[in-house]
Amino acid sequence: MKTDRTGGTPPYFNIDPDAALEALGTPTDTAGFGAIAQACDRGRQDLAGRGLEEDGRRSLRLFSTWEITRYLIPVAQGHFRRVLKQNPDLPQGRSETEGGAKWFTLDEVLRLRAHFAAEGSKAKNYLPWRPEGQPAKIVAVANFKGGVGKTSTAAHLAMSAALDGYRVLVVDLDSQGSMTSIFGGKVADEWQTVFPLLARHYAQHLRGENQRRLDRGEAPQPLDDTLTEALKAKASDLVQPTHWPNIDLIGAQLNLYWAEFQIPVWRIQGRGWKLWDALGEGLEADGLLDAYDIIFVDTPPALGYLTINGLAAADIVLVPLGASFLEFDSTGRFFDMLHSTFASIEEAENMAARALGRAELSFEWDAVRAVITRYDGMQQAELAALMQSYLGQTLSPHRQDFTALIGQAGEQVQGIYEADYRDFNRETYARGRETFDETYAAFKRLLLGAWRRDELAAREAAE
Repeated sequence: MKTDRTGGTPPYFNIDPDAALEALGTPTDTAGFGAIAQACDRGRQDLAGRGLEEDGRRSLRLFSTWEITRYLIPVAQGHFRRVLKQNPDLPQGRSETEGGAKWFTLDEVLRLRAHFAAEGSKAKNYLPWRPEGQPAKIVAVANFKGGVGKTSTAAHLAMSAALDGYRVLVVDLDSQGSMTSIFGGKVADEWQTVFPLLARHYAQHLRGENQRRLDRGEAPQPLDDTLTEALKAKASDLVQPTHWPNIDLIGAQLNLYWAEFQIPVWRIQGRGWKLWDALGEGLEADGLLDAYDIIFVDTPPALGYLTINGLAAADIVLVPLGASFLEFDSTGRFFDMLHSTFASIEEAENMAARALGRAELSFEWDAVRAVITRYDGMQQAELAALMQSYLGQTLSPHRQDFTALIGQAGEQVQGIYEADYRDFNRETYARGRETFDETYAAFKRLLLGAWRRDELAAREAAE
């Protein structure tokens, strides 16, 4: 029965204790948490199973000629069809009905894009730009406040970049594994996460320290089984393919959180270990900065050791937040903690560097931008404008709207770009993805500007 909210007493008056007791149920013990976790696991598997193939693997939908020529390859539909007809060796797509629209896999789209880049107009940018000789850019998406759209933003940027033709690696540092679920990753334990890269970095430091101890006639510190095993780890062994042909993943799962307890233990044992360099140096040493164009790092909603590693490795830092006072306030505190954390690292390192006559440590990022997510222009325009006036260039002028397309895609455990426009209509789909296209465009300007600056600096240094 619906309660009348226009009159009478509020619903928290006149609650009968006996009726409350009857509805209360039995007390919950420790085993009850396990039962709840199992129920959540069953539900999670059911939800994750939507959109999976019969063999349990996630698959990416097909793309129509209309989508390809509007969003992916800048050619007219008529010209696109003529090129396919003239080149029967190219992917020809498939029709669901006689004479119906042609549909292509993303892998086929990438092959078609390469053909147009080789044979088409030189005035058009069929392939995404990356300067020759420059490494991949690492992009960390971070905020210690949950629910701000951090993982969603990182996932959609990764998908946008993949549709644009870039080779993308996604690194999940959040032990909740939401990014891993979005891309259908399977992670058995912490040894399939970034943990072995962090352990290897410390093991290499300890091995170097042990050699110096031996040189001084001192006894070395033994490497335990974990560190010995980590020395065999390679970043490429941690990478798993996804249902996107040009997105790979280093996943996460609950055991990764153990790193937050293990890293400070290693730091105490090895005071000289530069723990903040572990992830970045691991990715670089194993060639992943050459194998990919962009590496997106999804960080935990906390400023712990994993987040510090992700931020220290990053070239570009994106901080999603909502246009509300509480999220603005929280994000300001997040930036304050970033300042304190990295300033304290620099201060401690540089005291020793100055004493030894070494170069001082100075963290630097190509760009740091805050991005408003889940934006409602009817309700939040004034506050968003106020935030812009205070943050200036740091706050991206593009505000990522919340649309019905976002909600439906979330229910289906997929990204906006994985949604089939036939589930809506072309106009609704076009409006729904427009805000994410604008978000990617704003990010891509940062990316290309940073690469261009590096390219010019390298050219100047070579002259």
